Amino acid sequence: MHFTQREQRALRQAGVEQTTIEAASEAVVAATDAAAEDLEAFFADRETVHSDMDVAHSSAEIQTHTVEYLDLFTHADDIRGYLRFDSWGVPVEGGRVLNDDVVELTLGPTVDARVRFASERDAL
Repeated sequence: MHFTQREQRALRQAGVEQTTIEAASEAVVAATDAAAEDLEAFFADRETVHSDMDVAHSSAEIQTHTVEYLDLFTHADDIRGYLRFDSWGVPVEGGRVLNDDVVELTLGPTVDARVRFASERDAL
C-alpha cells in the first residue's frame, strides 16, 4: 500500500473508509507506473535531447545529449532508475512529463538537480 501505517490510521480517524484508502493507494501506484512509462517513451524515440542541465565544462545554457536509454522502475509513488548518455550516466530519483515536448527528471549524484529535457532546443 502506498500510504504508511500512520497515514492510513489518520485517514481512518478522519472518517475515510478502508476501501477508499486502498482505492486511492492503487490510483497513486497506477499514476506512478504510467508516468514512468511516459518518461521512458519520451527518451526511447529520440537519439538526441536538449537540457537545461548545469554542466561544469560548459558555459552554454542549453546542453545537447546523445541518449542511449532511460531505464526506470517504480515503487508506490517513487520513480527511480538510470539515464545513460553516450559517454556517461546518472541515477534518476524522480520525474514527470511537463508536456509532449518537455520532461523533467530529478537526477542523483554527480548532478543532484532537477533537469528539464526537451525534444527541441526552443522548447526549453
